[in-house]
Amino acid sequence: MTIKALKKLTFCGLSKAKPAALAALQQLGKAHLITAGRQAGEIPHSPPKLAERAYKALKYLNQCPNRRHQQHDPAHFDFNRMVDRTLEIQFESRQLTDKREALSKRINEVEPWGNFKLPENHHLGGLKLWFYIVPKRLMRKVSASGLVWQVVYQDNLNDYVVVIAEDEPPITSMPVARTHTGTRSLAELKAELEEVELALEDLQAERESLTRWIGLIAANLGKALDRSELNYAKGMTLDTDGVFISQVWADTADLPAFENYAAAHNLAMVSSDPEPSDVPPTLLKNTGFWSGGQDLTGFYQTPAYQGWDPSPVVFFSFALFFAMIMCDAGYALLFGLLLAAKWRSMGKSVTGARIRMMILAVLVASLVWGVLANSYFGYSFPEASVFAELAIIKMEDFNAMMQLSVTIGVLHLALANAITAYRRRLSLKALASVGWLLIIVGGYSFWLTQPAPPALARDFSIAMLGLGGLLLLLFSCDRPVERPIDWLWRTAEGLKSLVEITTLFGNILSYLRLFALGMASVSLALTFNQLALQVHHAMPGIGLVFSFLILLIGHTLNLLLCLLGGVVHGLRLNFIEFYNWSVSDEGYPFKAFATRGVGQ
Repeated sequence: MTIKALKKLTFCGLSKAKPAALAALQQLGKAHLITAGRQAGEIPHSPPKLAERAYKALKYLNQCPNRRHQQHDPAHFDFNRMVDRTLEIQFESRQLTDKREALSKRINEVEPWGNFKLPENHHLGGLKLWFYIVPKRLMRKVSASGLVWQVVYQDNLNDYVVVIAEDEPPITSMPVARTHTGTRSLAELKAELEEVELALEDLQAERESLTRWIGLIAANLGKALDRSELNYAKGMTLDTDGVFISQVWADTADLPAFENYAAAHNLAMVSSDPEPSDVPPTLLKNTGFWSGGQDLTGFYQTPAYQGWDPSPVVFFSFALFFAMIMCDAGYALLFGLLLAAKWRSMGKSVTGARIRMMILAVLVASLVWGVLANSYFGYSFPEASVFAELAIIKMEDFNAMMQLSVTIGVLHLALANAITAYRRRLSLKALASVGWLLIIVGGYSFWLTQPAPPALARDFSIAMLGLGGLLLLLFSCDRPVERPIDWLWRTAEGLKSLVEITTLFGNILSYLRLFALGMASVSLALTFNQLALQVHHAMPGIGLVFSFLILLIGHTLNLLLCLLGGVVHGLRLNFIEFYNWSVSDEGYPFKAFATRGVGQ
């Protein structure tokens, strides 16, 4: 459980040496930048996504249906110009596409009226043309309106009526609202649509031409991002009187490297511990095989610098929860084959190596749980077999499985409160966490011995509940007692904590989802197997093909549901229930100012 201790380093040097010094700092790749001169306690903002335009341009070119032969000679390659022009084409294409859709819609609306241009007002002696699309069943109302009108077009449902009048007819005189045809003729609209189509074709051709630079854009993307972050770093320094000041957070273990860096670039360096007003980033470094847990931890919430690293607990508990939800050894073996196929490629990066160990642990746990549950793609070995003798988990025993799920929830939340009590060991508030631990133990033992608990078990449970409630009442608040009224406030805070017993009860019951989802997985697999068998018996010969399709589609669907349920609910029990009792403060991750190493 490692959150690395950090030092605040302040570098000072001549302004003319700043570009080279910051470039070397980026090459070192071990510093988290701080805006020099920032207010105490302020969390620095992350560098802006200055390379976002390049990513968008590359994505747009990669989506082009037709690509040109790749150009590898960078002699005529200008990264910024290519990116800018690609995004201009994308923007112009979107604008023209929207215009084409609007024109097409307008043409469809005007086409039934024919190709005409509205006359000027003086041509009709002050009269005007008003257009209506009237359903045939309402034409009798038009006839009774007393207006001068003419049907100029008909289809199966509507009549297209033109009314000639000086002013727009009253709403009550016509059965429908009037239609706005606009002032432009059908021929003008079609001519403009053709121009838009030609412009889109030209842009598409230019886009295809630019696809020849995809390789060079991708190769230089990392360098562009490095330049962007370097420019951002230059803006984070404090420059005055010909000198610059730069501040960073650094791992204490890396201090010798920074001392060498400062000496090599003639910089003055001052190292200091974080002040109470500082908010340092969180640097997690797990080196055990459970190191993949830190990726899960960072996925939801980075713990605060002053907190603790829950990565190992999340690693093992997530593996167990996923195994209980999938509850099938056959599925675990199938996923294991996929992992084996990707094993070498995942090991090419540090993050990939951590993730593959996490997946391996999850699949091993799933395989063991599936063997203990005697479930292999929904099938179970007969009682006389060796595999059946290994089955100690009976999914059909609802009471036992519910008890097991609750027990796991009790242990998980008890561990959370025990860790919290240890972290608060120098404060009396630690006794409040001990109180929650006693309430969990007392409530669980009382429930476990129902409906007729022995006298000793009953007395033990009541004693644990009573002592835990007393500790909560007295030590939930760390308000100092200076006046008699402070006891009242401490007691009120304790009563407020006692109300959270209902939250604790609900959190423990949440672990029943492990049994429910595991039972759903087993039931679905068994159902598809029985359905395939019934089809095979009902349709000899061709039924074998349908049976195979049922098994393939059914188990694929069940696999996806298991994967989704295992990830979502396995993480939820850690991040919602467990974190609620052990990880309260949220931090922000340590982001090293480093080169990306792409295309270099």
